[in-house]
Amino acid sequence: MIHVLIERHIAEGMLSTYEENSRQVLQKTYIVPGFIAGESFIDIQEPNHRYLLCKWRSIQDWYHWAQSEERKELHTHINPILTQPEIVTILEN
Repeated sequence: MIHVLIERHIAEGMLSTYEENSRQVLQKTYIVPGFIAGESFIDIQEPNHRYLLCKWRSIQDWYHWAQSEERKELHTHINPILTQPEIVTILEN
């Protein structure tokens, strides 16, 4: 099992757009093979700085989703409102 930490910096004034699109991506992810769970976190000192921590059965399951056309399509609505590219860190315990 692995965890994937995704860090995002959202542009000013775009939080509601981000939250709506992020929710849609997470809903689609729940049915992806290998996805176990996901949680979203807000940086208390910087509300436009967000983290998403997802649990996956294997690194292969994550890579399959990360490189899928469906995820790329869903991110066409998120990427334009980020101030920098998302940072993805893969963790294991």
